[in-house]
Amino acid sequence: MTTLPPNTGALAGIKVLDLSRVLAGPWCTQILADLGADVVKVERPGAGDDTRHWGPPFLKDADGNDTTQASYYTACNRNKRSVTIDMATPEGQQLIRQMAQQADVLVENFKVGGLARYGLDYASLREINPRLIYCSVTGFGQDGPYAERAGYDLMIQAMTGMMSITGRPDGEPGGGPLRVGVALTDLFTGVYASSAILAALNVRDNAATGTGTGQHIDMALLDVGMAILANQAAGFLATGVAPTRQGNSHPSLAPYQDFPTQDGSMLLAIGNDGQFARFCAAAGKPEWAADARFASNTLRVQHRAALIPAMEAVTRTRPTADWIALLEDKAVPCGPINTIAQAFDDAQVQARGLAVPLPRWKAGEAGDGVAQITGVASPLRLSNHPPVLRNAPPALGQHTDEVLQEMGLDAARIAALRASGVL
Repeated sequence: MTTLPPNTGALAGIKVLDLSRVLAGPWCTQILADLGADVVKVERPGAGDDTRHWGPPFLKDADGNDTTQASYYTACNRNKRSVTIDMATPEGQQLIRQMAQQADVLVENFKVGGLARYGLDYASLREINPRLIYCSVTGFGQDGPYAERAGYDLMIQAMTGMMSITGRPDGEPGGGPLRVGVALTDLFTGVYASSAILAALNVRDNAATGTGTGQHIDMALLDVGMAILANQAAGFLATGVAPTRQGNSHPSLAPYQDFPTQDGSMLLAIGNDGQFARFCAAAGKPEWAADARFASNTLRVQHRAALIPAMEAVTRTRPTADWIALLEDKAVPCGPINTIAQAFDDAQVQARGLAVPLPRWKAGEAGDGVAQITGVASPLRLSNHPPVLRNAPPALGQHTDEVLQEMGLDAARIAALRASGVL
């Protein structure tokens, strides 16, 4: 098996204790792990993170057969070490407190106040580690009338209005509110949480202004869901008019949507008048660019009902590949509407190395039937300290002995804890 590269990441030396599960918290800690932090993920003995069982699809063994391990878990847990500890036991709580005492960052996504009964809340842990940055991820935040409620991505997409602007308009075939195809709010919460943690690390450690102490970070899916409404929220706040669903077209740009072609469909993303004029010339319709109804983006939006059907009649005359070849060298944004399989086959995706095979087990280790897992590369491209993808998402409890030995526990003590069900 290939020797693992050295950890030269920007966060090398930072210790992260990951008490989160499912997606938002693990997405955050995976970003930190990719950047070089040592992330230790604490999971329930015998069960682990819920997403280990969210299948199909499942990971394949060496013979190509399904295992019992869901692929969902692998999306957000690479570069981490997995330990199994039962935090409901006094011994488990003490082990986690000992880990927190040495950690720089702790990330958790329990319900508000859920860790206080274990003595693992921020108020308790800052007493033993004032430098600890403690990030809580919840559905609705630490205060407010909904603070005690559990929050899920789909619920947040519905509550924030995201589903009201996603999908085809009422009255059209397939019309009605839709969720985004991935758990967008969870993912953005993970990204925002990692940014907040990096800011807190800088506040703590900055040579000029550092406080030397940690702090509590309150991340709420609801807050993030409202924030990522972006221009749609800005438009409502400016006008008082709530935007509605309009399929793949853009509320403020035209033409900026999918178009039918001779053999399928393509995407045109025309964002200015020059691009529109170049498209019209290439399509053999230069008169459109001179038409007073279409002379500016604002006018094209206003006369969308006339423009789009006329364009569709023309785009149907050529195959998708021909349109892309025709428009690509004219700086007219145009592309295919791929399946995920087609996306991974794309020449640019392959040139960027965005599918990365990672070893699950080191040479000589017994393993669990899954020796290698392929994931998507980190999009962070730092010139001097790029992410180093060192390890595949771990098997449940794969690093329990290793981590506990680093904490000073000997083999006999580890065996006793395992026999008593703590590990």
